[in-house]
Amino acid sequence: MSKPPLLIAEWPLPPSATLGSSVRAKGIEREIRARLPWAASRCVKAEAGHIALRMPQAAAAEFSAASAKILRALHGIEDLPVLPREAEDILTISARERHKWLKDGRLPSIGTRTVKLRGRAKAVTFHVFDPRHIEDVLDRDLPAIWREEDVREAAENRRRAAGKAALTRAGKGKTAVARKAREADTARPRLDGWDAFEDEGLLR
Repeated sequence: MSKPPLLIAEWPLPPSATLGSSVRAKGIEREIRARLPWAASRCVKAEAGHIALRMPQAAAAEFSAASAKILRALHGIEDLPVLPREAEDILTISARERHKWLKDGRLPSIGTRTVKLRGRAKAVTFHVFDPRHIEDVLDRDLPAIWREEDVREAAENRRRAAGKAALTRAGKGKTAVARKAREADTARPRLDGWDAFEDEGLLR
């Protein structure tokens, strides 16, 4: 039994929007679905290089309305903020690197978003990023440069920590020697009348 014919519309999804990331493409798909009625949202799919809408011919009116909304949603889609997982996929970086580079300003945030994820009682707030900055970081291969900088910084921090530890140990050693000298001096026996004996000059 053949499937009923469908109404099909497709819109290009340029590389400047996806930045070569399938995760980013799915994010755009979710963004578009969020702007559509539930029934129409299930019919939207991000595919290779385009967004597709497929609905039964019986839903012609809904198809037309959804098409108009998708067209509006795609206008300026290149400027849609980049989500954390999208940034990691685009730049091929780890979550640890993203957190570190966000904290030190190399991956500046352009704001935050708060969403309630399915299965979680509390909402989650996270930073989002400027797609043009992410694109620039990608084009200049900055993650590779930043990793080298981090390796050098870690080595320098280890060197400084080792030097500080050596100084601390040396200081503790000197303190221990001085303490032992004081203890030895305190413990040295004194003979009764010795001071008077010395005062008479009998040892000269």
